[in-house]
Amino acid sequence: MIVGSKRGRGLAGFAAIAILAAACSSSGASTAPSAAAPSAAAPSAAAPSAAGSAAAPSGSAAAKQFKIGFSNSFGIGNGFREEQLCTAKAQALVSGQVSDAKWIHQDDKQYPQLQQMRDLVAAGVNAIVFNPLSADALQPAIDEAHAAGIKTIAIDAYVTDKDTLNLSNSQVDYGYIGASWLFKQLGGKGKVYYMRGLAGHPADNDRHQGVMKALAENPGITLLPNKDGVATGWDPATGTNLITQFIQSGQYDQIQGIWTSGIDSQIVDAIQKAGKPYVPIVGADLKAFVGYLLNKDGKHDGLKGIAVYNPAAVGGAGVALALKVLNGETVQTTDVTRKDASGKDITIKGVFLPTPEAYDNVSDAGKAKLTEIYNPNLDNLWPVSWQIPGVTTYTFDQMKACKGPGE
Repeated sequence: MIVGSKRGRGLAGFAAIAILAAACSSSGASTAPSAAAPSAAAPSAAAPSAAGSAAAPSGSAAAKQFKIGFSNSFGIGNGFREEQLCTAKAQALVSGQVSDAKWIHQDDKQYPQLQQMRDLVAAGVNAIVFNPLSADALQPAIDEAHAAGIKTIAIDAYVTDKDTLNLSNSQVDYGYIGASWLFKQLGGKGKVYYMRGLAGHPADNDRHQGVMKALAENPGITLLPNKDGVATGWDPATGTNLITQFIQSGQYDQIQGIWTSGIDSQIVDAIQKAGKPYVPIVGADLKAFVGYLLNKDGKHDGLKGIAVYNPAAVGGAGVALALKVLNGETVQTTDVTRKDASGKDITIKGVFLPTPEAYDNVSDAGKAKLTEIYNPNLDNLWPVSWQIPGVTTYTFDQMKACKGPGE
C-alpha cells in the first residue's frame, strides 16, 4: 500500500514560486531517489524552473553573492539533522551564489539556539536558514535579524514570526498517514505504544495533531502510556532505553503496534534482541529501517511496517528558497492554522513541500517503492530522501562530501 501520493503536484507548486505573486516582505509521482543512480540527482521534469533558478540565476542575479547562516540545533547524533546540514552545504555550493557561510551544528544544551541565531546576526549574514526548536522562543533573535535586514527561513518546523518563511512538508499529514495505516492494520482495535519526538518541538506538535486525527477515526485504538505518548527526543539512545524498559516491564506483550517518530531501526533492534515477535511499526524513511522492511540482511522475517517520507533535503531546499528571496524573486505563501503545545491556535506563513508519501512492506506496490528508494551508500540513520528533484540541484556525491562555502 502506498499512501499520501501527492508529491508531483506539490513539486510543481514549489517550482512555480518564482513566477507567482504574494511577495515575501522581510502537498503523484515519486520524488525519492533511485538506488540505481545514487550520484545522479536529476531534477524532475515536472519542475525544471526551480532547479534552473537555484543552480544558475539569470541576468544580473548571476553576479550576486551572499553570505548564508545555518542553525541546526540538536544536530549531534541525529541522522536526519546531519543529512539536513549536508544538503544545505551542497546546495549552497552548487548555487554559485554563496560566497561565504557560517554553519552551526551543535547541541542546544551546550549552545542554545537563541544564542546561535544571535551569533549569526553578528556575523553579518544575508539570510539565516534554521530548524527551530520552538515556535516562539527564538523571536528576540529573529527580531534582531530583521532589524539588520537579514532574511529568515525556518525549515522542517515552523515559527510564528510573520516575516519568516516556514518551509516544510506537512508534519500533520506525516503523523496522520502513518497512524492511519497502522490503525487499519490492527482492524481499528488494539493497543499502540506511542513514541514521539522532541517534546515541544513544532514538528512534533504537528505530528501529534495528525495522530490524534487518526485516533478520532479509530476509537477502538488505545495509545500507551497515554494519548500524550513518550518523548524520545529523537535520540537513538533514549529510544532504545525506552523500548527496552517497555519490553522488560512486560507491557510489550500486551500491545499490537508501535508508532515511532524517526526512531525506528533501534526499536526493531531491541525487539529482536529480546527475542520477541514483531508488531507492525511506523517509522521514517531512514536507510536502516527501509532495509529492515525489505529484509535486506535476512534477519527480519515477519517484520511489518511503513516508512513515512520526511526529506532531510529540506536543508538544501531552505538554502534554495533563501537565495530566491535574496534575489528579489516573489514567493507564494499559504497561511495555515496550527495548534501549539498548549492547544492554542496559531497562524503561520508556510511554503509547503508535497504531502508526505509512505511505503509499506505488506503490499506489492509498497515493496516495489521501498526497493526503489533504498540506497546502500547512505549512513544507516540518514533518510533515503537526500534530494528533492526540481528543488535541490546537487549530486549525491556533493551531498555526501558535506562541504560548503566557508569551509
